[in-house]
Amino acid sequence: MSETKDYFFCGIGGSGMLPLAMIVNARGAHVEGSDRALDQGRSNAKFDYLRDLGIALHPQDGSGLVRASQILVASAAVEDTVPDVVAANKLGASRLSRAALLAKLFNESRRPIGVAGTSGKSTTTGMIGWILHHAGHSPTVMNGAVMKNFVTDDALFASALVGDGDEFVSEVDESDGSIAMFSPKIAVLNNISLDHKTMDELRALFGGFIGRSELAVLNLDNDETARLAKSHEGGMLTYSLRDDSADLFATKIRPQPFGVSFTVLHKGSESADISLKMPGRHNVSNALAAIAAARACGVPLADAAAALGEFLGVRRRLEFVGTEKEITLIDDFGHNPDKITASLKTLHEFPGRLLVMFQPHGFGPLKKMKSEFIETFVNNLGPDDVLIMPQPVYFGGTVDRSVNSDDIVKGVNDGGRKAVALPDRDACRDYIEKHVKSGDRVIIMGARDDTLSDFAQSILQWIAGR
Repeated sequence: MSETKDYFFCGIGGSGMLPLAMIVNARGAHVEGSDRALDQGRSNAKFDYLRDLGIALHPQDGSGLVRASQILVASAAVEDTVPDVVAANKLGASRLSRAALLAKLFNESRRPIGVAGTSGKSTTTGMIGWILHHAGHSPTVMNGAVMKNFVTDDALFASALVGDGDEFVSEVDESDGSIAMFSPKIAVLNNISLDHKTMDELRALFGGFIGRSELAVLNLDNDETARLAKSHEGGMLTYSLRDDSADLFATKIRPQPFGVSFTVLHKGSESADISLKMPGRHNVSNALAAIAAARACGVPLADAAAALGEFLGVRRRLEFVGTEKEITLIDDFGHNPDKITASLKTLHEFPGRLLVMFQPHGFGPLKKMKSEFIETFVNNLGPDDVLIMPQPVYFGGTVDRSVNSDDIVKGVNDGGRKAVALPDRDACRDYIEKHVKSGDRVIIMGARDDTLSDFAQSILQWIAGR
């Protein structure tokens, strides 16, 4: 990338913005940015890290945009009234969406590997990146979550990796339709389920995504993805935990509280044993997807299996926080029905009541998926479990509040499970501290709010000191 490029990232601390800013900064561009969380005094460690990379940060009041040469990078959801946008328009500075910038870098790479699907993208992306790194391929990786294997004292927020090899591995997002901009050589599709768009829209977007690839890696255990596999006419590798006709098949799955072991069969002949340091059958599925992508890049099965045995996972995916006085705290990114279901199923493989504090990441998702959220909790909470919901997180902007946490809680209670709606997170803390008992597992669940991890730590510390 030319050193003359001059980018200003609006919302630079976001899970999609931060790694992209890190990549273009590492490639020699001039990078500055702003973030509402910075103005509100949240996530200070993250912003200190960006400053240490030489990225100048500004208040989100438009004061950082001073040159017409600056390219404003902002998500499609950023409104025209945001001061950074107003300032850019006054200067005549150009605006580029985060997705468009990422797609440009991705499509220009020698071997772009796109990871798509409603759930599992971050973990699968991290797995592929680690396998390729372990194999000496020096990939560039763009992730929406911190990859623990790449965290060092100098890189605390390792959601990006900048390499000089052929592979550019990236999550690809369908929620805003930007997946249509990406042309992968290897397209990984984990699953398709209702999230941000209608099923018809999702089928068209994901079908186009794999149709533009040279090789599609497809999950036969997901009905929608399996349907696409039947009609896909290009190169394809399939994987499954149920169908032994798949190219990659997992057998002898042995769950553990914070891990899972299994044997992978490649086309019914070659095999390898794998022991993951993260729990859940869904992570076995993610591992198969990663192995398939790595095999397509020339990594032998045995080498991919060895790398996965050393993979530490990504932050906030059923992440073990600690145990005090026989009470375990778990931090989890679950925020849509598919992710929440996978997490709860995994947790119920082992004993212990669940106190699930689920903080919705916006009013919009609750309105769109109200019935799906209710069904998810009714079907996946145990008879002794408790769902605890504050009102959705809100950091500004125009919002429709017609559906809130009370509506979800009412539906869950009507469905025969126990749930409580509370006004805010402090009230949730009070509830947890009042009701938690020995043997319980407390799960702090939600997305787009880095302070949820701090919240989980604070509850564990309270339990230790009570």
